[in-house]
This record gives sequence, C-alpha cells and structure tokens, in this order.
Amino acid sequence: MTEISQPPRLASSCGGLPSAVRWAHLLMEDRVRPGDAVIDATAGNGHDTLFLSRLVGEAGRVWAFDVQKAAVLETRRRLDEAGVGNATVIHSGHETMREQVPTEWHGRLNAIMFNLGYLPGSDKSIITLTETTLSAITTALDLLKPGGLLTIAVYPGHDGGNDEQRAIAEWAAALSPKTFEAQLLRPINRSASPPECWAVWKRG
Repeated sequence: MTEISQPPRLASSCGGLPSAVRWAHLLMEDRVRPGDAVIDATAGNGHDTLFLSRLVGEAGRVWAFDVQKAAVLETRRRLDEAGVGNATVIHSGHETMREQVPTEWHGRLNAIMFNLGYLPGSDKSIITLTETTLSAITTALDLLKPGGLLTIAVYPGHDGGNDEQRAIAEWAAALSPKTFEAQLLRPINRSASPPECWAVWKRG
C-alpha cells in the first residue's frame, strides 16, 4: 500500500476563522494519532474519510458509513485514487455502527466524526434525519474509548436542519458533566442559521 503522509495543519485559506468542518478537522488533528481506530459516520464524497485515513496512517483503522450508494462509490473511488487501504466503507446508515463495527472495537475507538445535512452535488431532499442522528451520536459515545472525541458538523440552514440542530443541542446539554465535556463552536454575527461544530470529549 502507498505510504500515507500526514495532512498539513493549515490555517483557513481566506484568513478568517475556521468553518464548522475545519474546526472538526483541527480538533481531530490535535487528538488523533497514527495507529488509532476511528469512524467517519457520514462518508459523503469521501473527503473526511480520506482525511481520517491519513491521520491514522497505515497502522490505523477507519470505518466509514453512508446510506447513499453514490456516496459509498465516490468515497471508495477517492480512497483508491489516494492508494489508501486502511478504510472500510459501509453502505449503511450511521445508526447501524454498533452492529457494523466489530465488537472487539466497541469502547476502543479514538474518534468519531459526523458531517450532517445532504450529500453535496446530489438530491438536497435526501438529508440526515433527527431520529437516526440522535441514535447514532448516542451510540458513538458508547463506542468511544475514555479520552475519545466526537465531532458533529451541523447545518441548521437547510430544510430539517433546524430541528436536527435543536435536538443535538438538547442532547448535548443533557450529557453528564462527570462523563463528558461538550462544546459548541459557531459564528454569532453572521447569518441567522450558520453551520456549527459540536465537540464532545469522553472523559478518561
């Protein structure tokens, strides 16, 4: 397999503060190390899957999920072009990750990444759903090891996104502070519904 180089730790190209996705990447770059085991819960076009694959390196493991076949095919194509062989792309919703990830990895994952909304360049009516998202992020916390990190990029500006954002905010606020630390990163002086990044750290 082609050697996987570490991605550059670049500042925002526009000189401003990071976007929701870039915040998630910066947090992952800070916490994920070569040899780690991680999940991309929303593979999409494969950008985050490839990003995580490079972070964990050849000795690491990545499981990527997407409910859309087009996303699965595009993610596999992107990984193949990059010569990456440490990722398993699964055509299934992220709410099934407990069943899809081998049981020996339950409670041992270092990080899990969600990028919600719809698949860029595809049918915008096909979106992540509040019910399955809540099920998936709750499962994600169980699968993480102590010290593990969960990030969630949320887009309240599209149809259904507001409901998903409110549900995630309520879910995060209800987490036990003895077990988890939850933070929210979002613009406060831009649009009425800017994308935002949630980060949840599972205490060690």
